[in-house]
Amino acid sequence: MEYCLSNYHTYKDLLKIAKQSGRNYDLSVIEKAYQVAKKAHGDQKRVSGIEYILHPISVAYIVIELGMDTACVAAALLHDVIEDTSVTKDDVKNLFGEEICNLVDGLTKLRRIRSKSAEEQQAENVKKMLLAMSHDIRVIIIKLADRLQNMRTIDCMPVQKQRDKSLQNMEVFAPIAHRLGIRTIKDELEDISLKCLDPIAYKEVESSLALCKADREKFLNLIKKRVMDRVQKYVPDIYIEGRVKSANEIYKKMFIKGKNLDQIYDIYAIRIIVNTINDCYNVFGIIHDMFQPIPSRFKDYISTPKPNMYQSLHTTVLTKEGIPFEVQIRTWEMHRTAEYGIAAHWKYKLGLLSKSGSFSDSLAWVNKLLENYKNIEDVTDVVKSIKSDLVPKEIFVLTPKGGVITLPVGSTVIDFAYAIHTELGNKMIGAKVNKKIVPITYALKTGEIAEIISTKDPQKGPSRDWINTVKTSEARNKIKQWFKRECREENVVEGKLKFEAEMDKHKIYLPQEGLKNFLGTILKKNNFGSLDDFFAAVGYGGIQLWKIMPRLKKDYSALNGFECGLEIKNKSSNSGIVSREKSSEFSSGIIVEGMKNCRIKFAKCCNPFPGDEIVGFITRGYGVSIHKKSCQNFLLKQKDPDLENRWIKVSWCESSRLFNTSLEIEAKNREEFLTNLTRKISAMNVKLISLNSKIIPDNKILALITLEVKNQEHLNFITSNLLRINGIISLRKV
Repeated sequence: MEYCLSNYHTYKDLLKIAKQSGRNYDLSVIEKAYQVAKKAHGDQKRVSGIEYILHPISVAYIVIELGMDTACVAAALLHDVIEDTSVTKDDVKNLFGEEICNLVDGLTKLRRIRSKSAEEQQAENVKKMLLAMSHDIRVIIIKLADRLQNMRTIDCMPVQKQRDKSLQNMEVFAPIAHRLGIRTIKDELEDISLKCLDPIAYKEVESSLALCKADREKFLNLIKKRVMDRVQKYVPDIYIEGRVKSANEIYKKMFIKGKNLDQIYDIYAIRIIVNTINDCYNVFGIIHDMFQPIPSRFKDYISTPKPNMYQSLHTTVLTKEGIPFEVQIRTWEMHRTAEYGIAAHWKYKLGLLSKSGSFSDSLAWVNKLLENYKNIEDVTDVVKSIKSDLVPKEIFVLTPKGGVITLPVGSTVIDFAYAIHTELGNKMIGAKVNKKIVPITYALKTGEIAEIISTKDPQKGPSRDWINTVKTSEARNKIKQWFKRECREENVVEGKLKFEAEMDKHKIYLPQEGLKNFLGTILKKNNFGSLDDFFAAVGYGGIQLWKIMPRLKKDYSALNGFECGLEIKNKSSNSGIVSREKSSEFSSGIIVEGMKNCRIKFAKCCNPFPGDEIVGFITRGYGVSIHKKSCQNFLLKQKDPDLENRWIKVSWCESSRLFNTSLEIEAKNREEFLTNLTRKISAMNVKLISLNSKIIPDNKILALITLEVKNQEHLNFITSNLLRINGIISLRKV
């Protein structure tokens, strides 16, 4: 109880810090908000047994530490009243006006989430936070303060709840705090979360730091004195402080990268704060004259600021004794931004919707994230995307004209193209990096100059393979949207093929007439009006089959009376779903009238294909041979009286069998034709059995390709895609 109480502040503490801050707070509004909140919460208690009112007071205290305005402090005091008490939104509006009411309402909406799963709940929460940020950034700043205060008292919560909240911090709240540049909240959230998620490792880090605390302080004091004595001769009014990396940052290097404490070069650091940017670069030169710089450890975030507005010069140097340490050099303005991020630049009523100042420009990424997530069908993809969109490590890539594009580490030239413009990404056919041709899967590095090679061909579009290649959700969603918009018919076919293959893999056999009823819940949940809408979403990647398969398998087993993989007899079902073991019919794709599990082979004389009219011939010792009804052998032999009884009726059935099918393509003789042909086949995930080509008169090329094809619908899908290749004159099935 005492531990929890030590992490709360009283109203007296709040008034004290407000007066000491030097900012012009309207204390009458703060007093009014406090009295309303105190009366509303009444006798409510926290989990620890402490008076509930101490929580909003402590959140307001953090808000003042961040330098926010009167409206923010009042909203922090009132942030739980609409959700947890009888006070209504209209009450808050009548008492405090529209501005404070909107802040409190924005915070309340973040808690009104009723989803089916924890994963969906987290995803919906993230989307709501981004939406709230787009209207008023103060909402998320108060939310971060609320989360930090809860984490400071997390020892009073059940262990599993501690772990759940800590994981959410690592995945969502800490990255958002990082992107807003609020380092003080980010570091503390991560350190407390690490303590809950991996207490043994956290204790080991703390013990390691404690063992060398005296030596560290002695070392930093010595370095600070040496630097001060030298630098103040040339640069006036400098301030130097020592810095130690956060526990979470040390943990990542020790336990994830496998380093020991001695191998972490920037565990010790000094921070030099000066008055002007010129002073920053002058101090940098002096530091490199005093100590031996470590190659490739210099970063200039002044000329190229991070997306969260962070600016500073970083360099790692060695003492004469060979001890490495980091030096950070910045101005006082940069220092305030580094500590408090967007909160350090706060101006009254200046939010994302403002058209003036750099504040809204620095938060353009919020609108970008919202735009990316707007069309995501699967809400759980939001959390997956935010991990890459808010990743702390970035690269800076140059355009040929000298522009700088910021991307996450590992981004490809495809990500680069889509970051510049959607249409450039869609029309991309290649790329150059530092004037050399590179594969489109090439991972870019900081400082490289990338140039995108595009085409004006109106039929050119992205490849489906790119969806799994790109790093950023922006590029991934733009590719999916292109396929959704431009290729509905192809998406339906592609999605149907993927769905059937997945069903066959899991031994789920569904007749067409019962399929819509079986998928009813999924169709309704995603607002699909028809099966084709569902197949189209699967085709362009809007629905991921691996996520819905557990539900489908469970429903299928329930409808057909399966328990632990065994069929329960005498159990009927009106669902229209067929339950049966996989037979030769399903493996061969042929149903033989009057026979079951007989051996099937396809006649090479006519190479029958799904959709062709077929007939079966009973062979001696080789099962049933399948011929086209147009086959010359059938036409010649069907009237033979000795063979008359050996011709039987057969028909096609749905199966996962693949058939070898040959296509003859005539095209203009261009150098890139065969490359484009094989790329297109690969992009469709079609297996190429063989390819033969030759030059024919009139500067043309004749290619014969053999592919594995499932059925006529699949073949139509393939041929329609191949006909989009530039230069093709004709295409026919052989």
